[in-house]
Amino acid sequence: MDLLRFATAGSVDDGKSTLIGRLLLDSKSIFADQLEAVESTSKSKGYDYTDLALLTDGLRSEREQGITIDVAYRYFATPNRKFIIADTPGHVQYTRNMVTGASTADLGLVLVDARQGLTEQSRRHAVILSLLRVPHLVLAVNKMDLVDYSQEVYDKIHNEFTQFATKLNIPDLEVIPISALAGDNVVNRSENMSWYSGPTLMHHLENVHVASDRDLIDARFPVQYVVRPKSDEFHDYRGYAGMVAGGVLKPGDEVVVLPSGMTSKISKIDLFDKEVTEAFPPMSVTVHLEDDVDVSRGDMIARVKNAPQPSQDIDAMICWMTTTPLKPRQKLAIKHTTRTARALVKDIQYRLDVNTLHRDQETKELGVNEIGRVQLRTTVPLLCDPYSQNRTTGSFILIDEATGVTVGAGMINQAN
Repeated sequence: MDLLRFATAGSVDDGKSTLIGRLLLDSKSIFADQLEAVESTSKSKGYDYTDLALLTDGLRSEREQGITIDVAYRYFATPNRKFIIADTPGHVQYTRNMVTGASTADLGLVLVDARQGLTEQSRRHAVILSLLRVPHLVLAVNKMDLVDYSQEVYDKIHNEFTQFATKLNIPDLEVIPISALAGDNVVNRSENMSWYSGPTLMHHLENVHVASDRDLIDARFPVQYVVRPKSDEFHDYRGYAGMVAGGVLKPGDEVVVLPSGMTSKISKIDLFDKEVTEAFPPMSVTVHLEDDVDVSRGDMIARVKNAPQPSQDIDAMICWMTTTPLKPRQKLAIKHTTRTARALVKDIQYRLDVNTLHRDQETKELGVNEIGRVQLRTTVPLLCDPYSQNRTTGSFILIDEATGVTVGAGMINQAN
């Protein structure tokens, strides 16, 4: 069954957690005892309705403040598709958590309160989704029940966001008026908005086409682990395990192992306990080669005539995630696919204002939750592609070597 990963985004109190609760409830994806617990908690708080946000806001501090702080992942399925939801925080203080949740999403779901219209945080999250190259975007105009299901309010927000989106890289945009609390246009079509003729949110999520979003041309297989059991049953077994990051791999394909440059052919591909005739993103498989080539964790298997060029000079967009600012000449650890190295910050070219898209070229540092263009020099060559070409081989994280904390996420523009 097909899988769709999507992330919610938007400002505080736009109803992200409530919407996910509504999706889970109306698609019959929660157990009766879970619903009873949520109903009981809602009554104890004096609410005259069931607070569906409690299904995802599990931290005590989240329930006390009524906001999402950490990324909450939920899983559910319909007869047509399986879903992984990342409910990301709306507060500006937790923008870095939103980046984490949206980095692997196929679709970004930006909520807007119909009473408030587009806010600074709504625009910020739309810009971040664009930078992360999330290929599909849905603007859900929520709380339509609080504006008497007004078409005029919907049209105003629709036109304003569509105009703003022309400045961004958004290949596919859908705008849907909903009420997460009442259930209008979430799973079932609303009788209160007869003027709206588009799809419901669930119908769009079930039918949006994501198969062609993955890079099926450039074969990329970062080696995560060398499988060598040395048991009586698998005495001569030698395979290379990892997740396919791009392209299609088949037995008989001529491949090159980087960075050594040794060539061989794929003899077979294992998926759990069976052989498969091909492997494609995001399958996790074990690849076997015909020759005994020296391959280890951090190496990459690619096509001979279509391989990434090893590079130590990286030009990337960085989202900085810690209170200690990023400055030139700073040294950090960098993790790219399965390879780890050290990196030096050569230069900060500009800081991006995510509200106006203005490039501040006078900046000398990046603060927490800020995004900027940075030049890096790594100690060993990275086997990377531009992020616009491949979101897996085009991304990396930066780590503080002293604490082991992830302090930045990067998207590669180009490597030299």
